[in-house]
Amino acid sequence: MSTALNPRESGEHIVRHAKYLKVKPDGIDRLVEEIVNGVISKKISVENFSQHDLHPKATDEYAANWIFVVDTLNFCFWTPTNYTKYKVNGYTGYFAMCAAINRAMADGMDITNPRYYSQLDLETLAHIFRPDDAETKMPLLEERLAALKQVGERLLEKWHGRFDNVVRAAEKSAIGLLDLIVEEFPCYRDVAEFAGQKVSILKRAQILIGDLWSCYRGTDLGYFRDIDKITMFADYRIPQVLVHFGSLEYTPELLEQLKADRIMQNGEEMEVEIRGASIYIIEQVKDAVVAKLKQEHPTMDLSNVNAILIDQYLWDYRRKYAAELEHIPFHKTRSIYY
Repeated sequence: MSTALNPRESGEHIVRHAKYLKVKPDGIDRLVEEIVNGVISKKISVENFSQHDLHPKATDEYAANWIFVVDTLNFCFWTPTNYTKYKVNGYTGYFAMCAAINRAMADGMDITNPRYYSQLDLETLAHIFRPDDAETKMPLLEERLAALKQVGERLLEKWHGRFDNVVRAAEKSAIGLLDLIVEEFPCYRDVAEFAGQKVSILKRAQILIGDLWSCYRGTDLGYFRDIDKITMFADYRIPQVLVHFGSLEYTPELLEQLKADRIMQNGEEMEVEIRGASIYIIEQVKDAVVAKLKQEHPTMDLSNVNAILIDQYLWDYRRKYAAELEHIPFHKTRSIYY
């Protein structure tokens, strides 16, 4: 990864050379106001991760390995014919997967143990992720099986079967852990070539670190001295929110492609531009929010104001206002990287 720009640098490089979109300062200002209000009202807080019933608590012995399994599988929950079809216990998308993992644990399956999941077969995995509707199935099931086998075998070979050993090897550095994850587990290597430069997006590797930090509330196994260096998690839903606030604007050519529902390839120009611009915008928002809060609320603790919480808030915002935002087309890519 030494030859690739880091995610923040990648966002800057991508926006500088973008042909199919524009970043709008007025929209960034509107986002800044939204986030500032969210921080002041405590709608944006590290406490929110563990408040969801499906997420583990820091006191759960299996928490770190649960997070690692979930984020190893945390990609592409939509299908070309119906983007929210996969459901488990009434949940859709990411939360459907969490519900399936928890159901498997309740059924006595040792799903967070790499000795178990590295030996899974496709039939058993299909049973674990069985949906509410028997006529559907978890998308990209074969790719998920391959990812589990890959990371499970690596944990057993080098890390005594425990992901927390990987975390501790990073010595409380989020960037150190990011480098380790990408080096040790190829299924997390979310990189591309853009405008003559290798760029890194690293959505899943960064969300893995963000989930650890959130679950442990920035303490113990979740303490990272440089957590502010982690960027947002560039997916296909956050851009809808960025367009909604007017911080991101697509050219007519890109908008036509999105409205036509064309499946984009991971790494193609338009796809990389959307993801890179998302990182760039949230970094701009984060910097402006911190500066504004320092000026207007000088005694406020800003140690937890970072791109992780901004991303989580905007992701929840998209779900909360799904009907209102659904007219904004989003790019669709069948990929293990998001």
